[in-house]
Amino acid sequence: MKPSEDFKTAIENYLNTTAQGDSAFAQSLAKETKNIESCCSYIFGEVKKTGLCAFDNQKIFDMALKYYNDDSIGAPAPINCKVVVNQPVKADLFSSTPEMTPQVARPETVVLHTAKPVQQTLTLFDL
Repeated sequence: MKPSEDFKTAIENYLNTTAQGDSAFAQSLAKETKNIESCCSYIFGEVKKTGLCAFDNQKIFDMALKYYNDDSIGAPAPINCKVVVNQPVKADLFSSTPEMTPQVARPETVVLHTAKPVQQTLTLFDL
């Protein structure tokens, strides 16, 4: 199966950004034996081996980097699958705030100040 355009674009953008900051990786990315279609097939194969359904973006990007850096990885066989790319949601004034994770309560530090004793006045009820 061919990877979706969103998936290919996300991988290509990450690889190109990485290549701009890393000249050694830029040489790996420019190899004629490597291409984005084979890279996606390699990623699909690695994901299939794990048996898991969802991955963090960085794990997928690391697989793409490995494909381009490792010369022993050839052209993998295509795999029939479906990929969903979740785009980050931009916050606006009308969206609800994200749920906060509970934090462990820390004991509060109480500071005692010594002050002059307060003069008590007696009322009828105190007698």
